[in-house]
Amino acid sequence: MAGSKGRWVRVAATLLLAATLAACAGRPVGVLVPSGTTGGASKVDLLVATTRAPSPEPGVLFSGERSAELSLTEIAVSIPPEKNRKVGQVQWPTKLPANPERDFSTVSVTPLHEGNDVQNWVKGHLPKTRRVLIFVHGFNNRYEDAVYRFAQIVHDSGTDVAPVIFTWPSRASIFDYNYDKESTNYSRDALEELLRRASSNPEVGEITVMAHSMGSWVTVEALRQMAIRDGRIAPKITDVILASPDLDVDVFGQQIRAMGTKRPKFTLFVSRDDRALTLSRRISGNVDRLGQIDPTAEPYRTQLEQAGISVIDLTALKGGDKLNHGKFAESPEVVRLLGNRLIAGQTVTDSDVGLGERIGAVTLGATQTVGNAASLAVSTPIMIFDPNTRRNYDGQLQRLGQSMENTVGSVTPWVPPESGGAAKSNIPDRHYR
Repeated sequence: MAGSKGRWVRVAATLLLAATLAACAGRPVGVLVPSGTTGGASKVDLLVATTRAPSPEPGVLFSGERSAELSLTEIAVSIPPEKNRKVGQVQWPTKLPANPERDFSTVSVTPLHEGNDVQNWVKGHLPKTRRVLIFVHGFNNRYEDAVYRFAQIVHDSGTDVAPVIFTWPSRASIFDYNYDKESTNYSRDALEELLRRASSNPEVGEITVMAHSMGSWVTVEALRQMAIRDGRIAPKITDVILASPDLDVDVFGQQIRAMGTKRPKFTLFVSRDDRALTLSRRISGNVDRLGQIDPTAEPYRTQLEQAGISVIDLTALKGGDKLNHGKFAESPEVVRLLGNRLIAGQTVTDSDVGLGERIGAVTLGATQTVGNAASLAVSTPIMIFDPNTRRNYDGQLQRLGQSMENTVGSVTPWVPPESGGAAKSNIPDRHYR
């Protein structure tokens, strides 16, 4: 069995490597050398904090190795004119210098020093909402990958925030999974300190933290440490968004409990067809990854509801990501949802994407049939599990009958463990409280 498991992991890793190399093909090295902008392009100004070691290569700036110092840089990124791009895509240059008409390009790179430099940046970029968005990237990311992806998210979501990215040392290789994981542990104190400084800044009103993949680990660990060290998480940190979180579900339950009851509002993006998390699950002892759970299946449904954690299930949403690991950033619908509601700290319910509203209308309509309900439910690719509103729909779904429940299940089907899906957990219901 051990040999069979090892072969499966090697085959899966090879497939993921092929997909990764295909995605990176044609990218030149050193895209962070300033190439300017053009008329009709948009500019996104980012504050980039990193625990990576500096790189001697021009336009690379920081490598995948670790540094004992937190470095701060202001980077302005040019986004091509809307007529020349698709929402959700980072358009990498195929050669340098980049062509700002069609490529993402770097406008300027300015090293910052703690103190006045950072304070002046915050003052100059805080919107009227006084909200800061801090993004933490995931596994297998170069410095430039993280910077350009975050610039794309900020631009496409249209969110009104001061954008800050925390980038930790990743060697950007699927064969360095364990190195990357240890790098998140190495960086959690620095992220905690960044969060504390942002929270203590009198200019800042509220903070949303968004993390992707393995970045969810360092994010949740930093928040857990803050809660233990200070007795609470800073009140200005109001919202935490975890996209495709590469987290052991058992460990996440313990982390949430350690934060106490006065914690930020958590929202999860999950997808059961996430191939990257499938490999992570195999590597990590075959324990469910948080980003692959079925939020409608027990015991997760009850645990999430008790903890007040909202889940957006993207399983049925299809996009261009071969690994199904970056749907939150590549889907136009989802990035708009991020910008319009989630990053701004607002609760998202089924009615925001149509499903809950349609279920309610179908259930309450005396002339509707289960067949009509089925066509409406299946037509919506995103399903929201929101503890604050789901209870309202439960009674309606029961009135409609088991057939309707099966229809809703077709949007987010539960695959039994023996079929290769997520295994049921033995965690008691109090686990996420």
